[in-house]
Amino acid sequence: MAAARRSVSARVALPEPDPERLAQASELAERAPLPARVGRILTGTAGWTDRTLVQSKTFYPSGVSSAEERLRHYAAHFPLVEVDATYYSLLPPTTSQRWLEWTPLDFRFDVKAFPVLTGHPIDVTRLPADLRAACVASGHERRVYPDALEPELKNEMIGRFLDFVAPLYEAGRLGAVCLQYPPWFTATRKNARHIEETRRALPEALPLAIEFRHPSWFVPERRERVRALLASIDASFVCTDAPSESIGSILVTSPRLAIVRFHGRNVQGFFKRGASVMERFDYLYVPDELRSWMAPLRTLSENAEAVHAVFNNCVRNYAVLNAKDLAALLSAEQS
Repeated sequence: MAAARRSVSARVALPEPDPERLAQASELAERAPLPARVGRILTGTAGWTDRTLVQSKTFYPSGVSSAEERLRHYAAHFPLVEVDATYYSLLPPTTSQRWLEWTPLDFRFDVKAFPVLTGHPIDVTRLPADLRAACVASGHERRVYPDALEPELKNEMIGRFLDFVAPLYEAGRLGAVCLQYPPWFTATRKNARHIEETRRALPEALPLAIEFRHPSWFVPERRERVRALLASIDASFVCTDAPSESIGSILVTSPRLAIVRFHGRNVQGFFKRGASVMERFDYLYVPDELRSWMAPLRTLSENAEAVHAVFNNCVRNYAVLNAKDLAALLSAEQS
């Protein structure tokens, strides 16, 4: 299941791909292993029912339209998926249990944390009926920041998110719960303590990954402190490829897992005020751009038991192609 922002119910005007870039990416993707796993490195995408992916009719065969059919098809191509729907809604554990039944035993799920854990505003209209009613009764009709919630309500939201994650964790199929902090979450002692407190509020064995979006976390003089902070709570640092930095900081802070998220390099769209999701992530990597990640990925795989490479450039089939492209390059390098 993908996020509401990627609902297949509404058709959108798809941007036209650059023919040369598309040809390069498509040709390389044909050489990817199935599923896209090379040694310790697993590649996948952020979601699997993005509306523009379904609309493009480039990945799912005709007739593959149910939730089960799509996930089974996706899992035949990739060993990993990032679940973004959990950032927007509190899903029931019956959903994650079904996903386990529809995917192979070695398939992994990275789950994006609900905003109650990261400080983003919560969309009250998307909450379960009882929680929505409780928020409205407290004066929060459309959205609310976690700090404004009553402790009991906040803890209930955290509990329901963990209920969803529990089947994946108990089956050994959870890669990590990914906490993506907002752009205004700066590198301060207060926020470092917040991360430590969040770790203590969650089950000790629950694998965590943390992605920072404010540049203050990446300055060279703070690198060792960030590494020590995340290592002390056994949380994976999420490396990123984004317009602000083609190859960001490369850190391994947990021996269990390293994660790289590829957001694309669409500078104009990524930083445009009020840009839509499609405008921000409308970018198709060409092989040479992905080759620049070969050495960093080798470093990550030498220091972590598993590496998850997740493509978040979810426009048309760009994420699917690039996840396959990266696996094809890694496979060729090993042969």
